[in-house]
Order: sequence, then structure tokens, then C-alpha cells
Amino acid sequence: MSLPDAIVHILVINSGSSSIKFSLFETEEDEPRSLAEGEVTGIGGATGKFKFRHADGRDLSGGRTEVKAGSSVEAIGLVVEAVSGHELPKFQSVGYRVVHPGPKLKGHQRIDEAVMKDLDEAVEFAPLHDPAVIGVIRELKRRFPHVEHYACFDTVFHETMPEAATTYPVPVEFRERGVRRYGFHGLSCESIVRQLRAVAGMEFPRRMVIAHLGSGCSVTALADGLSVDTTMGLTPTGGVVMGTRPGDLDPGLVLFLLREMKGDAASALESMMNHESGMVALSGLPNDMRSVREAAAKGDAKATLAVEIFTRSVKKAVGGFVALMGGVDAVVFAGGIGEHDAQSRVEILRGLESFGISVNSARNEDSSDAIRRISASDSVPIVLVVPAKEDWMIAIHVEHMMRSRN
Repeated sequence: MSLPDAIVHILVINSGSSSIKFSLFETEEDEPRSLAEGEVTGIGGATGKFKFRHADGRDLSGGRTEVKAGSSVEAIGLVVEAVSGHELPKFQSVGYRVVHPGPKLKGHQRIDEAVMKDLDEAVEFAPLHDPAVIGVIRELKRRFPHVEHYACFDTVFHETMPEAATTYPVPVEFRERGVRRYGFHGLSCESIVRQLRAVAGMEFPRRMVIAHLGSGCSVTALADGLSVDTTMGLTPTGGVVMGTRPGDLDPGLVLFLLREMKGDAASALESMMNHESGMVALSGLPNDMRSVREAAAKGDAKATLAVEIFTRSVKKAVGGFVALMGGVDAVVFAGGIGEHDAQSRVEILRGLESFGISVNSARNEDSSDAIRRISASDSVPIVLVVPAKEDWMIAIHVEHMMRSRN
């Protein structure tokens, strides 16, 4: 494929089990620039929500805020219709965020039939995330057979972890089948590293802990910008407490639940672990930290306990990685909760003063979307809030893979 006038337009698809985020990027041998972005939510429900906005702020939805998207294929039809209009440029490639590559694929990949076969086999490692995106890939490859398609994996950033961090203490036959710690939120972590390297006048933090906190949550330890350990493991279900996922559990508890459940116990347990655990199980409220915070402020005991368990689990992970690395130069918050919940940041860092960490209250209340320092002036490790830019990072990787083929 020849790249016209060195300008590349890339459609980025970031799909989940019930939503699809999409962005159109333009790049000319430089950092990708977002032209437009949108989202289809409520896929599979009676009514879905649709948003589409130009980078200059113009609403491109055409007044359609409610749509019918009974499946990911229907949702992709809406995406194609959206990005094909409004005088937007045609895209030369599509980049997909894929959560789990399975044990065979290393690095980000141009998608061909061999890669699709490996992705199909990887579904057993991420049954909550991978099937939806595989369906989306197949549909877009059918619609755009002459466009290049690329898979960018959440795990690639963590391929630098040492063997001591990736190996599970289970029998060798399972390890040989790919049972190991993969780590996730790698595209978010990599985007943070790239953004911080570009900050003028700031020395890049050699030892860093990133807390990506949203519906899914993970904490990652980095040395010189490379992942050395992270809380998520074989799947995105483990680690710290999350919105609907429990994080790490006693294996004996898992065995107990399997014995207690009726019928197809494995499927029932898998559904419970991914959709009915974590904060929603503790609070009895929807998967929304703002709602839980509001309930806790009104004296709801379950909501109060849920918040305490969540922040305690993240605090333990952050503190553990600080100890593992013999101290840190920076603690970074990202993700929906990490970027927007000032109270969670304070509660997570409270008690870590012995590591030299302290927060400036006024800075912490700043709600801007820019990179910002929230630590006190005398805090030896700096504390930062950095926006996660997964789609931007995918566009960077796709453009690099496209140009390397030409």
C-alpha cells in the first residue's frame, strides 16, 4: 500500500461487550491528530446511545442521540455511516484495541487470516472482552477488504516484565499452554510514558507507579518507562477491586464457590466474577463511582464500605510497588476515577507519607483534562494526573506499522 502524500488517516476502534468508542486520526509523519470521535453505548439493549463530535467541538451526530444497536455488527454499521459522512477524509487503515492476544502472538499485529485464527483461540483467555472485538474486526474487514487492519494489544507494554513477575506457581503443563501473568491497560500506560517524556522542563520519572482506575483498574510499576510488574494477571479480572470484578481472591474461595453453584458452575462463576462482583456487589449500586460516593456521603453503610475496600486495595498495590522498587519518583493517576475523583486519590495516598508522598489539596481539586501535578511542593515523589490516551496510542502504533511496510 502506498501512503498518499505521506498523510495517513486511521480509524481507531475501541470496543467492549456493550459499547464501541471510535476515533478518526490524521498523521503526517508526526504525532496523530484527532479529527473526530464518537461512541455507541447500550449495545444489545432496547435502545442505544450515540455520540459523535468533531475535534473542533461541532456535534456530528445529526441529532441522533438514541439508536438501535442490538448487536456489535449493527453498532459498527452506525460507526461506518458516521465516519463516511461530514466531509471527513477516507481512512487507509483501521486499528483495534484487543485486550488479550493469547499465548502465540507477540507485539502488535497486522491482521491476516493466521492472526485471526490465533485471536479465535485467545478467546478462552478473555471471554468477556475478545469475542466482541473479533466480531467487529470480521465485520469491518468484510466492509473494507482493501483497507489494512491492525490489532493493538493491551498486553504488549508488559512484555518487558521479568520472568519472576510473569510466572505463576502452577504445574508446568499449564504454564506451557500460556498460563502466565500478561498484564493489561498497557496502551494506557504507554500513552502516559509518551506524554511524560514530552513534558518540557520536567525530568522523566525513572521509577514510577501508574494507577489506572476506571471500571477496570490496575496498578503498574515502571522502571525507566518499562513495565516491571502489574496487578492484573492472566486475565483482566484479577488485581485490585474494580467496578464489577473482584480483583485477587483466595483460590480456596473460588473452589468453594464452584462447589456451591448449581448447573454449569464454571459459566455461572465466570459471569459472577466479571459482572456481579467488585463495587457493585459491595454497594448494591450501579457501576458508577459517583453514585457510590453520593450514597456514602448520605450515610449508606454499604457504599461507605465499598469505597473503603476499593481505596484500600489500590493503596496496598501502590505501596507494595513502591517497596518493590525501593522508592519511586512519581505516582500517576489515570482512567475515569483516577483522573476525575479527587477524593479517591487522597484516600489512596493517605498513609503513604512515610514514602515522602503528600498531596496539595488545592491542586488535587483541579478538574482540568491536562497533565497536572497535584503533589505538595515538598513531596519527594511527585504525584501526577495524566489522561489515558489509548486511542491515540493505537493510532501511533498503526501508523508505524503502516509506514514500516512501505
